[in-house]
Amino acid sequence: MPNETEPAPGLDLELDEILTAHHGGKLDIAATVPLDGARDLSIAYSPGVAEVSRVIAEDASLTARYTWSQRLVAVVSDGTAVLGLGDIGPRAALPVMEGKSALFKAFGGLNSIPLVLDTTDVDEIVETLVRLRPSFGAINLEDISAPRCFELERRLVEELDCPVFHDDQHGTAIVVLAALRGASEVMRRSLPEQRVVITGAGASGVACANILQAAGVRDIIVIDSRGILAPGRAGMNSVKAELAERTNPRRITGGVADALPGADVFIGLSCATLPEELLATMAPEPMVFALSNPDPEVHPEIAARYAPIVATGRSDFPNQINNVLAFPGVFRGALDAGAKRITEKMKLAAADAIFEVAKDDLAADRIVPSPFDPRVATAVAAAVARAATD
Repeated sequence: MPNETEPAPGLDLELDEILTAHHGGKLDIAATVPLDGARDLSIAYSPGVAEVSRVIAEDASLTARYTWSQRLVAVVSDGTAVLGLGDIGPRAALPVMEGKSALFKAFGGLNSIPLVLDTTDVDEIVETLVRLRPSFGAINLEDISAPRCFELERRLVEELDCPVFHDDQHGTAIVVLAALRGASEVMRRSLPEQRVVITGAGASGVACANILQAAGVRDIIVIDSRGILAPGRAGMNSVKAELAERTNPRRITGGVADALPGADVFIGLSCATLPEELLATMAPEPMVFALSNPDPEVHPEIAARYAPIVATGRSDFPNQINNVLAFPGVFRGALDAGAKRITEKMKLAAADAIFEVAKDDLAADRIVPSPFDPRVATAVAAAVARAATD
């Protein structure tokens, strides 16, 4: 049992305050119809509900009209890569999934159900979600370890006729692209001309490399725990090997010290520490996105000695790269459009929408909007819906 007076890392809060707020969980279900008398009960449940079931039995497409399934997101995890805690299992992951569902409601106006599965077998997870498909309209995969997360998402996209989105991959990537666009605008630089170094080749690192490449960035180097991804390097799984063929155009080998000299952008998505002396080898006035939580790869105050624009994943420093800027609007737009897939074009549209909201008020300490800006989810949803129906 944790010490309930111990302060939470990175927050000016006491642990007992946090635990008390979570007593009984963070979610509830409320009826949307009155249940004040016999007539109400007869309409909402028996015998009236049987008429709705008969209608749907005759035309399954009416499920979306007469149930909440079309507006319901399943937030799914196996608990193998939870926040910075690692493989802590499905039960310990449940508070995080509850929180994600609360964010869906608060920021996207969408209902969602947290589902934590007591298996790490990809086949079993796919079978479970295929069998549950009539109950929901979309799947948000969360906190599932790489490289299994790549296969799981691919399989679910193939086997389900609804949007599937691994937020650790694509939500992070969308907000990173929006932030890099904002930072490039502040620095009056061309996005495609930036030299980008990404540390971390897990779910978010691979997705960030992919979306930046799709946005036109030509020089991207990705580094895992064994060094720079390069064709033919030992110790790469199939995802890393394929990424190595598409990135690192100068075919640099080695580690971070070999990749950073002359780089314009550092994106940290690993737990590795970035030594201060390596920042000095980057191009003049670089951009540093040290996104690991709770401890960034380099402290923002140290990074600011070299970089005019510094971003983190934390709320207590400027330029927080927060997935809540992306996923509520992405799902809302996809469901509004009746999309069966979330495509690369929809992700790029989401990043553009986030950038456009921030555009009129950009600054070195504000390269993305606040997560509480009410325009964000609406703008992202509209952009994603347009991209889905183009």
